[in-house]
Amino acid sequence: MHSHENTARLMPDVATQAQPHLRGALDWVGMDGIEVPVRFDAGDGEVQRASAQVGAFVNLVHPDRRGIHMSRLYLLVDRHLGAGGPLDAKGLEALLHAFLESHQGLADRARLSIRFDALVRRGALRSGHSGWRSYPVSIEASAGPDGFRLELGTEVVYSSTCPASAALSRQLIQEQFARDFAAGRPLDRAAVLAWLGSEQGIVATPHAQRSVARLLVRLKDGVPFDLIDTLDRVEKALGTPVQTAVKREDEQAFALANGGNLMFCEDAARRIQQALDADERLADFHVRVEHQESLHPHDAVAYASKGVPGGFGS
Repeated sequence: MHSHENTARLMPDVATQAQPHLRGALDWVGMDGIEVPVRFDAGDGEVQRASAQVGAFVNLVHPDRRGIHMSRLYLLVDRHLGAGGPLDAKGLEALLHAFLESHQGLADRARLSIRFDALVRRGALRSGHSGWRSYPVSIEASAGPDGFRLELGTEVVYSSTCPASAALSRQLIQEQFARDFAAGRPLDRAAVLAWLGSEQGIVATPHAQRSVARLLVRLKDGVPFDLIDTLDRVEKALGTPVQTAVKREDEQAFALANGGNLMFCEDAARRIQQALDADERLADFHVRVEHQESLHPHDAVAYASKGVPGGFGS
């Protein structure tokens, strides 16, 4: 009976065989959708366990080599992520270098993508209640001759009320007021208050829609992940992030926030741009704002970036 070592030595490995009729270097080769548990600290010191989808890739620099060692990438992902500590830059860089060491002579660049959801506790606006919000997280890391690079992506969902629609609504309310309270007649305060609280008085309301800001930030060297800080900055800048637990006082506060934060998609993109530009932890960022319009079937979209040379906005 053969030992494991002898059996493995006898097994054919066609990936190592040259293919003279199919030559060509490849940008990336690997696997995507690897299922693995990861540990992640969103920035509050509490390490969560999440189910992640991982992509692991190296380039193939030799045009005459048929393929790479996919199983080596899988086992390294399992060893470093599935049984490792919380995700951090140092650990991800070490994993990428392990990819390259396992493919010496075949590859000089490695890439890793990790996708999962992080739960963050969010407080209500007024009632004192709280609830969980699930934020999608994507981590992209790469290593090669140009060094190590790390990017963090997430999304913020918020409400956006159209400034143009608000102005048009106010005009209609003014016109209705002029009809109901004729010029030259004394105004009765109680009557005006009753009118303001009636559907007959407030004849129009501005349209609002659920909106999404998709963020991609590039961290400076040595900076730890802090998802919650990034979310707090963006949600504070927008003023109207979607809520979790909602009582009537929270809903009223949300209506007030919408009225005080009228915004086109351009306004939202610039608010986020200013908020992230003030974050000294970030080397670069890219923002895509999407207002999923309730007025028409197409969306309003704006993009913004930090504007560094050679960065996301180039």
